[in-house]
Amino acid sequence: MTVIGAGDIAAETDRHRPELVEVVRAAYLTHDAGQSANPHSSFLRFPHQDRSRVISLPAYLGGEFEVAGNKWIASFPDNTRHGIPRASATLILNDCVTGYPFACMESSIVSASRTAASAVLGAQTLLGARRARRVGIVGTGLIAHHVWRFLRDLDWEIGAFRLFDLDPAATGRLGAAMAKDTQAEIVAAGAVEEAFADCDLVVLTTVAGEPHLHDPRLLAHNPVVLHLSLRDLSPDMILAAQNFTDDVDHAVRERTSLHLTEERTGNRDFIDGTLAGLLRGRLRRDHGRPAVFSPFGLGVLDLAVGKWVHDRVVAAGRGRREDGFFAGVEV
Repeated sequence: MTVIGAGDIAAETDRHRPELVEVVRAAYLTHDAGQSANPHSSFLRFPHQDRSRVISLPAYLGGEFEVAGNKWIASFPDNTRHGIPRASATLILNDCVTGYPFACMESSIVSASRTAASAVLGAQTLLGARRARRVGIVGTGLIAHHVWRFLRDLDWEIGAFRLFDLDPAATGRLGAAMAKDTQAEIVAAGAVEEAFADCDLVVLTTVAGEPHLHDPRLLAHNPVVLHLSLRDLSPDMILAAQNFTDDVDHAVRERTSLHLTEERTGNRDFIDGTLAGLLRGRLRRDHGRPAVFSPFGLGVLDLAVGKWVHDRVVAAGRGRREDGFFAGVEV
């Protein structure tokens, strides 16, 4: 067993974001080819803390990856009141021949990196280029910071940003971080609508548990919306757009906006397909309509990024080896 902490993981992800996007692309295509097993996530909820949860994401990813494992990720929004991050996570990687775990990794960085890489890949695919005249960001916490770093490190051409968060201090922190690396105009929006207006790319990274955006007129200019937090948009807004996700069966559950829309309509006809379908050319975006990408976040992506990080850390002689971890096993 090799134990890999946040410092070693960040050292790899921070230096190689363009490569991570390609790792995520390969994982999506491997999953699309049927070379994976990705059971539904399990949600552990607490009767006395209705905003908190711990999610288990078991998966197997074949092809060039050939790894199994499980991410155990906690989301406790009230943590931020105490000065600690909302999310914490551990990733276990298992050998596919013996079943034995061979790595235990801090995974909040893996999780945020695969989420941001997936988002930026979806944006590029739906926009057709690494370019946006104006980008709106709603929710300016950890995931928004990671999305910004991927946009920056993949050399996106962006003219301006509109940032909105219910916490003005969080907006200020993201804006200050962005200003160090871009000459683009950065404006703190006074209302969420301003983060949509005249933006051709909108990124939703909130902790919303139910829809808070209801007016389809926000989409009248046909933007691409990265609906990473999954529960921001009302069924009216979902029905006004072309909709893509990472895996339909996974995304239409757990009271996501797509799930609520299915309950209203009685079908899934409003979902046009998956990102892998777009990547393979089976699907096309209609540029005369808004496009919403709502990725549920597949465990296979955590495995792909986690295995990539593990291999680089071990090759560099880092991480902590625990040779006596398993009883009765000699290494």
